[in-house]
Amino acid sequence: MKDKKSAKLNNQHQNGHSSPFKLTKLFDPEASWDKDQLGDVLHWIRQVMALATGLLWGAIPLIGGIWLFVFLAISTGVVYGYYSMLLKIDEEEFGGHGTLLQEGLFASITLFLLAWILVYSLLYF
Repeated sequence: MKDKKSAKLNNQHQNGHSSPFKLTKLFDPEASWDKDQLGDVLHWIRQVMALATGLLWGAIPLIGGIWLFVFLAISTGVVYGYYSMLLKIDEEEFGGHGTLLQEGLFASITLFLLAWILVYSLLYF
């Protein structure tokens, strides 16, 4: 069965068409990843988390700089858990822990702060 899948994949690459991305690949430890695909997935995981936590913390309302560090800890922990425990990839093939943990970090901080401040300001001022 794997031979059929690999033959189909090879035919698609030879024809100039790339294979479609499937959601099941996100949770498959046996799936093969290239650096760009994994980077994109880690980036978008962080963005979704940043938006969700920013909206939630603005609505609660939480104030203070400690919550920024709490967000960073949660976000980094989820990304680390995803690629090391769920996907079980060798991080050295993708540039090490530092490279993988930085993927989408600064954009997610910006989105988190934007959502948090905007929701808090709209609801409580």
